[in-house]
Amino acid sequence: MSHTSAGRRGEYHVLIAGGGVAGLEAALALRELAGDRVDVELLAPEHHFFYRPLAVAEPFGVGYVHRWELDDLARAAGAEFTPGALERIDAQAHVAHTAQGLRIEYDAVVLACGARPRIAVPGALTFRGPADVDALRELMAAVARREADRIVFVVPSGTVWPLPLYEIALLAAAQLQSSRPDASLEVVTSEPSPLALFGPQASEAVGALLDDHDIAVHTSTYAVELTGDGLTTVRGGTIAADRVVALPHLVGAGIAGVPSVGDGFVPTDPHGRVRGCADVYAAGDLTTFPIKQGGLAAQQADAVAEAIAAAVGAGNDPQPFEPVLRALLLTGAAPAFLRVELGGGHGESSTASSEPLWWPPGKLAGRHLAPFLAELGVLALPDEPLEDALRVELEATAVHELGWPR
Repeated sequence: MSHTSAGRRGEYHVLIAGGGVAGLEAALALRELAGDRVDVELLAPEHHFFYRPLAVAEPFGVGYVHRWELDDLARAAGAEFTPGALERIDAQAHVAHTAQGLRIEYDAVVLACGARPRIAVPGALTFRGPADVDALRELMAAVARREADRIVFVVPSGTVWPLPLYEIALLAAAQLQSSRPDASLEVVTSEPSPLALFGPQASEAVGALLDDHDIAVHTSTYAVELTGDGLTTVRGGTIAADRVVALPHLVGAGIAGVPSVGDGFVPTDPHGRVRGCADVYAAGDLTTFPIKQGGLAAQQADAVAEAIAAAVGAGNDPQPFEPVLRALLLTGAAPAFLRVELGGGHGESSTASSEPLWWPPGKLAGRHLAPFLAELGVLALPDEPLEDALRVELEATAVHELGWPR
């Protein structure tokens, strides 16, 4: 079944495969940089965009995972939405094939399909995001009912984004402070120090937060599985545990016709070009860049959009992906803003602050996507103070209707 976009406004057709942060950021950046020189088609198997960063907050009653129709978001971003899952790329013919039998011609394709979670610690509750909110809520209820006393939170080895694990541990400690102060909470991590990828200053600040909440930390420790005896580790030790919450490790999506390495991740150059495939780009968790995080995915998408815009004669010289890692850590009290430049000077650039280090001061730091959502009324951004902006994001209890531009 052949398919081409209806109502093309430009001669250069860009297909974006993926409806997450990287995909939406790329669509928005292309519209701003290239305007009507390109028309953009967003292909995704899911019909909704989830504000996933707040999934850790929902089980504790301090946040809500917003959900919006991708069709509406794509339209507002100036793109056409096509439901479907990318299965294969014919790079020579410039054709994408979907699992549903669609054959989509393109001039350039952006692979933003993300990564797939896999269980890393058998026997543990694997927290992948919104799908596991209810399970985590029930685990906390079991602790409150004194059905479990010793809870261990695990950052496994392999490709993993560790920050949500620390948020879960800190939010759990805050919730149990009054109802179960005798409960034992511990973190087991393969990292050399808590959130070591943010550098020494931020890591020390996170370590101090854990210490303030009486959360013991086992660093450079590799969890194997939860058994009846407790959490076993690679070196043969066992850590006492009634329940374990673990993050998944991530693998690539595996797209036929696209080169991949390791666990299926796609190699790219600094502008997001997939090596060996003309006019094929990739951004976000699908790529070989080792840190999988929404803000970095948005930065990669911006580099890709600049490269495509330059190819159609729009914009200035495209800038390469120069990663700056930003994260807002939920703590159960005042949030912590963490920042580090990953391209160089790692230690010197490490920053942790209770004041905002970027704007809008939300969980998602995307140059185009964060203001886009704010302008649509998704996140209210008062001129001041910060607490009001965070209150809107962290305490919202329902998705309100959006006034979509037509």
